[in-house]
Amino acid sequence: MDPLELLAELVAAYGPPGQEDEVRGVVERRSRALGYECATDEKGNLLIGRSRIPDQRVRLLVTAHLDEIAIIVRRIEPDGRIRVTSLGGMWPWKLGEGPVELLGAEPLPGVLSFGGIHTEDPASPAVIAKEKALTWEMATVFAGCSAEELQRAGITPGTRVVVPKERRRLWRMGDYVAGYFLDDRADLAAMLLVLEMLGEIPDGAVFCATAAEEVGGVGARSLMHRLLPDVCLALELAPMVTDAPIRLDENPVLWVNDGYAAPHPEDNDRVAQVAREIGIDLQYQALSRGGSDASCGAAHGLCARPITLGIPMENSHGFEIMHEDGIVRLAQLTAEMVRRL
Repeated sequence: MDPLELLAELVAAYGPPGQEDEVRGVVERRSRALGYECATDEKGNLLIGRSRIPDQRVRLLVTAHLDEIAIIVRRIEPDGRIRVTSLGGMWPWKLGEGPVELLGAEPLPGVLSFGGIHTEDPASPAVIAKEKALTWEMATVFAGCSAEELQRAGITPGTRVVVPKERRRLWRMGDYVAGYFLDDRADLAAMLLVLEMLGEIPDGAVFCATAAEEVGGVGARSLMHRLLPDVCLALELAPMVTDAPIRLDENPVLWVNDGYAAPHPEDNDRVAQVAREIGIDLQYQALSRGGSDASCGAAHGLCARPITLGIPMENSHGFEIMHEDGIVRLAQLTAEMVRRL
């Protein structure tokens, strides 16, 4: 599989938390083409195995999440203006004004709006934004419909609002590639490459493309209640942040701490040894906030040993940037970790 062609296909698919059907379909089709069996559970997690998919305790669970950060409808004003808020860590200043799509009975086009700048009214978002960051209270979505028309179109509080297909193309810059939702589409691509590299999944291991990670890792947590894995190896991003600096290159990153849990030092050493043996210059990161399927599960007592490996990315939860070889390097490290775990 070509990593960037695969990434482009995954990025183009919609996958807000709880509504990941489109991106899950891409992963399932690609997995079945490699000869694997797939099953979707009640939470929307896609489990991947060679023949029988385990339904009880396993040694190793490997995850990458299906969902993307998004927007959710809070209420609809009488004039048809739609009030929205974040679903999973989307900030308005990361997205800005522009086209969006509302996932009602049929996708409905809209525009995320903050209003005009030709005013000195202190209540105007344009004036407030001179001193403070934009917030979702300042935002509306305009869809050109009345409140009654929106209701008939299935647009209600709880409707997901997503970045449309037109804004989901990858942007190439030398050795780098950028786009929305590289977290976690790049890691789904890496997971599919791991499955291709392995040829078959070792006994005692299961792979899963998880649902609803961006809203608390609830998909993986639901699954781990049943599987109770000894080790959960989560594939993630590694954000470029000032308090835990890393290089924006192709070399994967081991999370040594995050907002939920820290891996055991022996597992850190094991990852480092494997990386050295296959010629990867492993990076380390102690994050002051954030979490993964693995760390969220460990924080709730659902796995004994969390390990999170990430692809370095700039602009996390925005128009993210990564090295074009990051997917392959993460896949190489993960495949060798799976063989040894």
